[in-house]
Amino acid sequence: MTLAYSVLVVDDHPLLRNGICQLLQAEDEFELFGEVGAGIDALAAMRGDEPDIVLLDLNMKGMSGLDTLNAIRADGITSKVVILTVSDNKQDVIRLLRAGADGYLLKDSDPDELIAQLKQIMLGETIISEQLRPYLQDLNQPDSDTSWIMELTPRELQILQLVAEGMSNRAISDSLHISEGTVKVHIKNLLRKAEAKSRTEMAVRYLNQ
Repeated sequence: MTLAYSVLVVDDHPLLRNGICQLLQAEDEFELFGEVGAGIDALAAMRGDEPDIVLLDLNMKGMSGLDTLNAIRADGITSKVVILTVSDNKQDVIRLLRAGADGYLLKDSDPDELIAQLKQIMLGETIISEQLRPYLQDLNQPDSDTSWIMELTPRELQILQLVAEGMSNRAISDSLHISEGTVKVHIKNLLRKAEAKSRTEMAVRYLNQ
């Protein structure tokens, strides 16, 4: 009997998570290690044992997929981590692969294709949705003047986009339902990462990428 690969499914949408779990359970080559709806719960689930594969959503409430991936690698967990997301953004793809993801797949992937790719990853291959493959040519390129953008957290990138639209701290605070003080902290970190002297300089560099 072939040994089944264990998979932990991490996604904050219960309906989609349930569908993925059912898909995996229908395959003899895979077994469900567990399913959770948050990054913090994923880390807790792997405290005593590791799955072969972590199927990880990117945009989740609380800990993002990137935050969760960073925490997984910081804990020394060696599971294969595959990002499964709706985002086909080039920066997201490069950022996650550079952070240590072993694959990046889109949620509109054909179910049979998803299963085939998960099998490939256990053979040591990096898997990525076909339409995203052109991005790989930039993966190992030397950092450019815009490399700082790829190192931002999803929240920082969101705030940067609003700054570039000309919104004030108060307007950003109201838009994102966070305190103005929190916005100021994020912008301070953004200026540091961008090595910019003003929010205007930072916004111009972002818009000119």
